[in-house]
Amino acid sequence: MKTLTIDILDDKALSLLQELELKNLIKMRSGRTKTEVNWLKKYKGGMTRQSISEIDTQLKTLRAEWE
Repeated sequence: MKTLTIDILDDKALSLLQELELKNLIKMRSGRTKTEVNWLKKYKGGMTRQSISEIDTQLKTLRAEWE
């Protein structure tokens, strides 16, 4: 099953989609639009800037703990 989001530009298109739903070819859902997530705003400040050598040191430490 695939999920698509479409914009209805004409009522004729809506009636065609309703006919397809009556024939059990598609299922329509309304009112469940997802809002766009502003990832930059959500995670801004989540990590501090580090040099590559600091990151490498941390990774080596973490990997050593697993061994």
